[in-house]
Amino acid sequence: MSDSPLPFTAGVNTVEEQRARWERKRSRTAKELLETEHKYLGQLDLVVTFFVTILKAKGTLKPAVLETIFGPLESVYLASQVLSFHLERGNLGLGLENLCQKLELYGHYSENLEQANKTLKEQLKKNKSFRRFKKLQESRPQFQGRKLEDLLPLPLQRLHQYKHFLRDLLENTSPDNTEYQKLAKAVKCVSEVSRWVQDIIRNRENSLQLLRVQKLLKGQKTKVLAPGRWYIREGWLLVVPSKGEELKRRMFFLFSDIFIATKPCHPLHLLNSNKFTCQAVYPLQECTVDKVFGHTQSQGGLLSAAESLTHLRTRKSGRTASPPGRSVCNLTECSRTCSRTVAFRGTTYSACEIECFVS
Repeated sequence: MSDSPLPFTAGVNTVEEQRARWERKRSRTAKELLETEHKYLGQLDLVVTFFVTILKAKGTLKPAVLETIFGPLESVYLASQVLSFHLERGNLGLGLENLCQKLELYGHYSENLEQANKTLKEQLKKNKSFRRFKKLQESRPQFQGRKLEDLLPLPLQRLHQYKHFLRDLLENTSPDNTEYQKLAKAVKCVSEVSRWVQDIIRNRENSLQLLRVQKLLKGQKTKVLAPGRWYIREGWLLVVPSKGEELKRRMFFLFSDIFIATKPCHPLHLLNSNKFTCQAVYPLQECTVDKVFGHTQSQGGLLSAAESLTHLRTRKSGRTASPPGRSVCNLTECSRTCSRTVAFRGTTYSACEIECFVS
């Protein structure tokens, strides 16, 4: 009895128990995927049945307008029907193969969504028949108080859910399982399309930020909207003048390639009371900073900022300074020798401590 291989048996049991746990998790995830797919399909059905199909038949909207608002939603709906069909029959691998073939629809849908929302608002404003129709359809009990605007983003939300469901399924599937390779391919496909969609969303949000800052600036001399430019952050900073004057509170806007210094317009100005006057635009590639003392990450400190600029244009005066070599420029006026520091959210930075802001 003492020679029985207990450790080996225990090891086998442990492996079998682990596989059983994986299978239970996998089954639960597959069940949840099917249940949520049914819910998603039902929500898409509301839009296709009560909006797209009827609007096509009635001709309330021109075909081009209808296509702009709903994009490839019908094709997304059909793809969801096929996936549900296979999941209901336990054909996970086949269902995922079909899903991978249709995932590009989600990318195209995301590309169209901004224009879809814009067109929808325009039609609600000028098309009385469509406005009445939308209100009538949304009052149906099937909608449960939801608006068309709430349902249009659903495909993008579902794509995010697909990514998590498929990753969970892959993690709990043995590599020797017949469906493992199909799962791995599906995870890769969903991840690629998800990155595509996220890039679209980031670009859209960045464009809105650039447009917002452009509208905040007085006049049109400073061009914020530029290809390849990314908004990073903004905030109030305290400028320390070189001649012992009082600290000056200024608003700064940081982008991927430039750093803009501004001051508020007069609060009693009739047109520009909520805007800012651009004082200087600093190219990031020309900005450097040296720490004098203290810290920049926690307790604050003092830094000396410098620009080696070929052309530094101050919007306040409209003149261009071309200092030779390395020089330090004040935010409100061009000068050959002038240092400054600024404080942001309790931490002291130089106005051109660009590397710190960007990182």
